[in-house]
Amino acid sequence: MGGMSQTDIPPVLVTGVTGRIGRVVHDQLLDAGVPVRALVRRPEAAAMLPAEVEVFTGDLTVPESLDPALNGAGAVFLVWTAPPETAAAVVERLAAHVRRVVFLSSPHQTPHPFFQQPNPMAVLHADIERLIAANALQSTIIRPGMLASNSLAWWAPAIRKGELVRWPYGAAETAPVDDRDVAAVAARTLHQDGHVGGDYVLTGPESLTHAAQVGIIGDALRRRIAFEEMTPDEFRSLSKGRAPSPVVDMLLAAWSSAVGQPAYVTSTVADILGTAPRTFRQWAADHATAFTEGPEGS
Repeated sequence: MGGMSQTDIPPVLVTGVTGRIGRVVHDQLLDAGVPVRALVRRPEAAAMLPAEVEVFTGDLTVPESLDPALNGAGAVFLVWTAPPETAAAVVERLAAHVRRVVFLSSPHQTPHPFFQQPNPMAVLHADIERLIAANALQSTIIRPGMLASNSLAWWAPAIRKGELVRWPYGAAETAPVDDRDVAAVAARTLHQDGHVGGDYVLTGPESLTHAAQVGIIGDALRRRIAFEEMTPDEFRSLSKGRAPSPVVDMLLAAWSSAVGQPAYVTSTVADILGTAPRTFRQWAADHATAFTEGPEGS
C-alpha cells in the first residue's frame, strides 16, 4: 500500500447512511480501509452501524449541527433528504471544511424523454449542483436512473398477498440499476483519484418494460405473476395520501413518454468498477425473500 496508514487518510462523512445507498457506500468504504464517519439525525439510528464507525448526530435542516462531523473530514457523500431551504447554507459549510463532495443526484440533464418530464426533485438537484460548483468544491455527481429497489415499494405488497400486479403503463421501458452498483460507484469515486469533475449517469444493463420486470420477479419466486394494466387516473386516486401529487404526475408523465421506446442505457457502472452491472434478474434473485416476507425481509 505504500506508506499510507489508515490514520493518514482523512475520514469520509457519509450522509443518508440509514438509506439503501448510503448504507452500502459506508460499508464499501470500510472494506476499502477508508475511515468513515456516519451522520445520523437521531442517535438511536447508530445502533445499526458497525462499532468501528464514528457516528455524529446532525441535521441538514440545522446547518451548524454539521460542523463537528465535518471538522477534519476529507470528503462528503451527500444525499439530500431535507427540504430545499437550507441547501445553500449546508453546501457553504461543506466547502468551509472539506475539499471534496460526491453528490447523489438524478439524470435530469439526460436527453431522453423519460428524464425530461417536469420534476420537483430534479429542480432541487440542479440547484444543489449549482451551489456545489459556486463554492468551488471538487465534485463528482452520481446520477442513477430508475432504481431496481423501487419495485419493492411498488409491487411487493401485491406479490406478498399472492395477488396480480396492477400498474399503469406496463409497456413503459426503464433500465433499473441495482442500488449496490450505485453505491459501489459512489464509494470508488470517494476514495480513488481521477473522479473529480466526473458526472456519471448510472443505469442497469438492459431496457425492460414494467410488465417484463414483474415477470422476472415471478421467475425469481418460481411462480407466474399476472400483470394487469391500470389507468393513470386509477393510479392517481390510489396514490392519494401516499405520495405527493407532483411526484405522481411526474412518474406518470415519465412512464407515458417511455412507452415503445428503449430506455437510456449507459456503460458507466462497468467503466468505473471494471465489472458488468448487475442485471434486474440478478437483483430479483438476490431480493426474492423481500417479495415473500414482510418489508423487513429485504
